Amino acid sequence: MTDDEGVQPVAGESRVTPDQPVPPAPAAARAKPTGWAALASALHPRATRAQVLAGILCAALGFAVVVQMRQASDSSLSDLRTDELVRLLDETSTRADQLSRQASDLQAEKAQLESGSSSRQAAIDAARRNAAMQGILSGRLPAVGSGVRISLQDPNGTIRPVTMLNMLEELRNAGAEAIQLGDQRVTASSAFTGAPGAVKLDGVTLTAPYVWLVIGDPDTIQTALEIPGGALAYVRNDGGTGDVAKVQHVEIDALRTLPEPKYARLAPVPTS
Repeated sequence: MTDDEGVQPVAGESRVTPDQPVPPAPAAARAKPTGWAALASALHPRATRAQVLAGILCAALGFAVVVQMRQASDSSLSDLRTDELVRLLDETSTRADQLSRQASDLQAEKAQLESGSSSRQAAIDAARRNAAMQGILSGRLPAVGSGVRISLQDPNGTIRPVTMLNMLEELRNAGAEAIQLGDQRVTASSAFTGAPGAVKLDGVTLTAPYVWLVIGDPDTIQTALEIPGGALAYVRNDGGTGDVAKVQHVEIDALRTLPEPKYARLAPVPTS
C-alpha cells in the first residue's frame, strides 16, 4: 500500500498528482498592464492587412510614375547631338540672363517712381515705354528688330490649321515678340480655322507658301523650331516642308485694328 491509499479527496478540492501538468491560470487571473503600460499598449498602432496592402500599392504606383517621368525626360533629349545640347543650354542661360536684366530694370523703374525724385518725368517716360510695348504686342504699332523668316511649302495642300497653331505656340514659347504671317499681324487673339489646304487666320484664307516674319532671338527661335518633334516636324508629318533663316533686320508693318471692348471696362484704381 502506498501513502496515498486510503486518503480520500475532500469535496470541492481538486487533486494534482506529480505526473499531471499544472493547468494554466484563468484568463481573468492573468496580469493586465496598468498605468503607463496600458496607455502605451492602447496607442501602439496595429496595421491591418488592408492597410499594409494599400501601402504597398501606393509605393508601387509612386515608383512607376517616377520611372515613367524619367524615361520621358530622357527620350526627349536622347536624340539630340552634343552640340545641340550645348546650344540649348547656352540659349537657356541667355534667356535667363535676359529675364534677370528685365526684372532688374523693372525694379529700378519702380524704385525711381517711389523715390519722389523727378517722379513726374519718370512717370511720363514709363508711360511712353508701356504704351510702345503694348502697341507692339497688340499689333497696333509696327516693329523692327532681329529675328527669323520662316517659309512653309504645301505642295499637296495638306498642312492642317492645328499645325499652323502649333507653329505659332512654338514661336511664342521661344520668346517671339512680334509675328506677321503673310500680310496679317498675329496677336494674342489670333485663331487658325479652316481645313487642310484652306487654312484661315482670323477668318482670312491663306495661300502657300506660308511666310512668317518673326522678331525675337534668332538662335533660340531657330533651335526651338528645328528640334526633333518640334513645329517643323509637324509640318513634315503633314506632307509639307519648311526652312528657317536668321535675319538681322526684320520689318513687321502689318497692323491690327482692335475692336472696342463690348463687355470689359477699365477697373477703378484703388485709392487706399
